[in-house]
Amino acid sequence: MESMKKYVAECIGTFVLVFFGCGTAVVAKCSTDNYPGYILTALAFGLVIVAMAYSIGNISGCHINPAVSIAMLVSKKMTGKDFIGYVVSQFIGATLGAAVLLIFFGADTGLGTNGLFDGSAGKSLLIEIILTFVFVMAILGVTSKPEFGNVAGLVIGLSLTLVHILGIAFTGTSVNPARSFGPAIFVGGDALSSLWVFIVAPLIGGALAAVVYNYLAADK
Repeated sequence: MESMKKYVAECIGTFVLVFFGCGTAVVAKCSTDNYPGYILTALAFGLVIVAMAYSIGNISGCHINPAVSIAMLVSKKMTGKDFIGYVVSQFIGATLGAAVLLIFFGADTGLGTNGLFDGSAGKSLLIEIILTFVFVMAILGVTSKPEFGNVAGLVIGLSLTLVHILGIAFTGTSVNPARSFGPAIFVGGDALSSLWVFIVAPLIGGALAAVVYNYLAADK
């Protein structure tokens, strides 16, 4: 029963992330030619994390991102069973969020999908690994000590805003396989054909962050 509550919380949190984050990207017409919309989108993703961290954080830890969950798995902070439950719940939540956006906006708006930088899978993989690495390192650091608990949600939200401020210009910023999956399956086309990049890269970045952080934080 406790595990199911965690999964439901992760599903809800990821739904909110996609609905508000990707929804803002559509409403604000996010692009590098529209900096107000660009910044609003970055803030929307960060503010969702703040809101969810202080609402479902005490239930599931508020991963709402498979890249975060794989970091926790590598760090031995969750079981393999919970990892699978979390990831499935996150993908379901993201798909539901994108489905609601589809009703409101239609697939031709892009629904906040991600895209390859310069048409290059290699460049896109690299930037997404770097962005995810920085984001997950911040999460691991701020959740490492109980005394950081009161500000953890704010720090994580601001960190996600940070990686979006740079990353939107490259790939639209994924750093989250579930967030990319939901919109892509409804939009199709290039968004779907390049989806593998935005699943693989964040998972690599998250796992790498866990390995590096655990090494740095290990007792001498």
